[in-house]
Amino acid sequence: MLRINQLRLPVDHTREDLYRQTEKLLGCQEIQELKIVRRSLDARKKPQLFFNYILDVKVKNQTAVYRKCNRQKVQIWEEKPYQFPYAGYRGETRPVIIGTGPAGLFCGYMLAKAGFRPILLERGRDVGQRTKDVQEFWEKGILNPESNVQFGEGGAGTFSDGKLNTLVKDKYGRNREVLSLFVKFGAPKEILYDHKPHIGTDVLSQVVVNMRESIQTLGGEIRFQAKVTDLVGKQGRIAGVVINGEEQLQAEYVVLAVGHSARDTFEMLYEKGISMEAKPFAVGMRVEHPQELINLSQYGQKKIEKLGNASYKVTAKASDGRGVYSFCMCPGGYVVDASSEPGRLAVNGMSYGKRDGSNANSAVVITVTPADYGADHPLAGVVFQRKLEEKAFRIGEGQIPVERYLSYKKGVMGGEYADPEKSLYIGEEFVPSVKGKWRYAPVHEILPPVLARAFVEGMESFGRAVRGFNDDSVLVEGIESRTSSPVRILRDEELWSSLKGLYPCGEGAGYAGGITSAAMDGILVAEKLSAHIIKKEKADQNTKETVYGKERFDR
Repeated sequence: MLRINQLRLPVDHTREDLYRQTEKLLGCQEIQELKIVRRSLDARKKPQLFFNYILDVKVKNQTAVYRKCNRQKVQIWEEKPYQFPYAGYRGETRPVIIGTGPAGLFCGYMLAKAGFRPILLERGRDVGQRTKDVQEFWEKGILNPESNVQFGEGGAGTFSDGKLNTLVKDKYGRNREVLSLFVKFGAPKEILYDHKPHIGTDVLSQVVVNMRESIQTLGGEIRFQAKVTDLVGKQGRIAGVVINGEEQLQAEYVVLAVGHSARDTFEMLYEKGISMEAKPFAVGMRVEHPQELINLSQYGQKKIEKLGNASYKVTAKASDGRGVYSFCMCPGGYVVDASSEPGRLAVNGMSYGKRDGSNANSAVVITVTPADYGADHPLAGVVFQRKLEEKAFRIGEGQIPVERYLSYKKGVMGGEYADPEKSLYIGEEFVPSVKGKWRYAPVHEILPPVLARAFVEGMESFGRAVRGFNDDSVLVEGIESRTSSPVRILRDEELWSSLKGLYPCGEGAGYAGGITSAAMDGILVAEKLSAHIIKKEKADQNTKETVYGKERFDR
């Protein structure tokens, strides 16, 4: 196999153009197979736009072809697909997985495929029922604390853009395996090579169902509305879990993949003495722009059918040194009410697979550390989040509070207060694209002054990078408080917590930062857990054989 590291074509090229350009680069017309490894957009000369490709190509007479190639662009490549280390397990030990977000589902699938017949426990409802609960909340304001944007089959990522890019370095092939499995279960094949892969909440919901059904076919079990309310320990090791305060389920190996919003579970773990610590994360606001404004900035055109709506990524540093950056950007998307606790309000961003909404949104967030939480306690970050969410709920009177950026900026930086409904350059017709009830309100009062000022400084900086980003009429909505877990549940080299046999996993445990990294961590935990089971059962078998042989000799 030959790998071509850089091949550039206009975005409107055809499949035939790709083959012809590849043949020209290699100096041959004997391509047997061509696979796109990576495709990224080059917009440096907009409105002229190009795709840059990395390709794997199989040709006849590879040695002769390679001899003539430019070695800076073409290398000999051997693909090494991911391989789970165990298969065909026939023992009786059944691991228990708490949570069916990406970490729990991918952990469960890998274990089920290897024969371990895992039991997955989900506090919320299946994705079909969960979707109905979420829709009812958005339309009527009726919150189900156990079935919402945060809790239920698929995890918090199910009601998001379904972005699959990650900054995690991956030399073991887990990232590629995650993307390949997503495609296997219904995601578009483009996620295997697009630089910024995404699925969309409508497609992701069906992927989750297909994955669940596969786990069940392979011998796994998934139980919904099965909230783990306690752990059972014995001599420093996990021995089981308590479900819904009543049922006790024995388990020697338990994966804790509860997600970043399982605050009551964090409290239970703290009371049980599980080692944990507060960790940094980020908070901020959702901002909405007309999608055409973002397209003009990124593409130089209002719309390019083949590319779909444009995204962006912006970063800055506030005057006090804090990082300010865009997070979870949703082209053609919606701001959603992502609340999970009565009397508290949190927002997130979501888009469907086509990303064809009229507005673009992203979170603009500011880094916070344990020094900001006001207490030296492992759960101080949770308290910090809750206070902000309570304030957002009060200011919005239970609805998502919305404010124009001009009003927000004057409220934070001083100057004459502006009506939060006032719209200037973009125009009064620009209104929120929101899932859930919303109202105009003084959003600038939610964040502590130091963070609100950092937000404004970031917005002003981003306006220099993306024309119109800090326009007076931009919509600011809050609060974005669930960017990642405020807690890290400590684990050792065996991936065990302070209670042996309990594996903190994924984003909620503090070891991931999105769908893909959480899924990768789920696979890593599955590898470790299966190795522990195999090792223990071999040791137990050796002990039995030794004892049996001694008894026989004595007789």
